[in-house]
Amino acid sequence: MTLRKLFLFATLFGLPLVMTATSAETPAAAASCVACHGANGVSPAPIWPSLAGQGSNYIVAQIKAFKAGVRSDPSMSQMVAQLSDSDMKVVGDHFASLPAEIAPMGDEDFSAAEKLFRGGDAARNLPACMACHGPSGAGNAPAAFPALRGQHPTYTISQLKAYRDGSRTTDAQEVMRDIAAKMTDAEIESLARYVSSLH
Repeated sequence: MTLRKLFLFATLFGLPLVMTATSAETPAAAASCVACHGANGVSPAPIWPSLAGQGSNYIVAQIKAFKAGVRSDPSMSQMVAQLSDSDMKVVGDHFASLPAEIAPMGDEDFSAAEKLFRGGDAARNLPACMACHGPSGAGNAPAAFPALRGQHPTYTISQLKAYRDGSRTTDAQEVMRDIAAKMTDAEIESLARYVSSLH
């Protein structure tokens, strides 16, 4: 199924959520976001990011990147085209106020992923992920470094690979592109699963 078909599917079946989202607990500016990102900020499809617990500054920065064409996605570009700066702040603050939904870590051996996350790899000049994303994966909201915990691993994997191949360029000083370029597919996939379950 293509991304456009998935988007239309989610919009169709997300309609009750959209209608609920116009109630007092969800600002009108965020109502159109819930079909893909969930009424509780937890995306119903793993290809779309969950926004619950994400830093407001980071959300706003990404909305601006989509609106400016720095990030490219036909659905997102269309959805954010009419948002004002104040709308973006409302959306960011709303999703930041929702609790992240964190799945159990499971039985997988995450020792290598944990080592990368907490200590990096000096031999490859890889910094520890937690230096920017925090020891619990909650990010650094004032600096607009994103939270990773509670995120769909599928989405995190896709973004790390996008940084690695240069198709995503929203990282200041190319930090994430440099890091991802040194990581293998196996490392990316294990790390994404590990960070999604951090508390």
